[in-house]
Amino acid sequence: MEIRRGLHLLRLEFGQAYLWNDAGALTLVDTGIATSGDEIAEAIGRLGLRTDAVRQVVLTHYHEDHSGGAAAVATWGDVTVMAHRLEAPVIRGETPAPPPNFTDEERELHRGLGAHLLPPVPPCRVDRELEDGDLIGFGGGARVIATPGHTAGSIALHLPDEGVLFTGDTVAHVNGQVMPGVFNIDRDETLRSFRRLADLDAEVACVGHGDPITGARTALQKAAAAIPA
Repeated sequence: MEIRRGLHLLRLEFGQAYLWNDAGALTLVDTGIATSGDEIAEAIGRLGLRTDAVRQVVLTHYHEDHSGGAAAVATWGDVTVMAHRLEAPVIRGETPAPPPNFTDEERELHRGLGAHLLPPVPPCRVDRELEDGDLIGFGGGARVIATPGHTAGSIALHLPDEGVLFTGDTVAHVNGQVMPGVFNIDRDETLRSFRRLADLDAEVACVGHGDPITGARTALQKAAAAIPA
């Protein structure tokens, strides 16, 4: 799905990823589950592009449906894999992933989605450990926004020159409703991160689950205002 020129949503068997094309130099934001590498390669090919044009992979967090395909993509050529400093040990396989603090409703939803059946994530190198405020070279400059809560080192990416925001799972867009994501380590912290994203100037928000949000700043601010204080 082309969101705008040079920006594509890749719908995968489970989850989704985003592809940014800077004059043939490709950046992937998230990589789906462990079996998604071939799907991503096929999607890139359908766009008339090559997998060895992927220069960067940015992982918004370590969950299976976001970092699972990274190990495969990392073998495609001169690829720099990036994630927040707090996520890197999990992605490398050095530290086990802390489980979410499910509500009863979320636990049933998690099982209903089959998320507990996802394949394990192969360890993947992390070449660059990110911090809040770091700049990544694509889309005119992508600013790293720390959004702890979903996981300790969750991040968003803000491209002010393009009016684009990649939210990871801090934001979801389900059945037309913009909302904070579920399956969090710390829901209160997720809500604080959600409000931080709502303050950014963005026309399009590329969420971890659901269709991209147009009129993003207005939609996020409206959703943030509806969250109980």
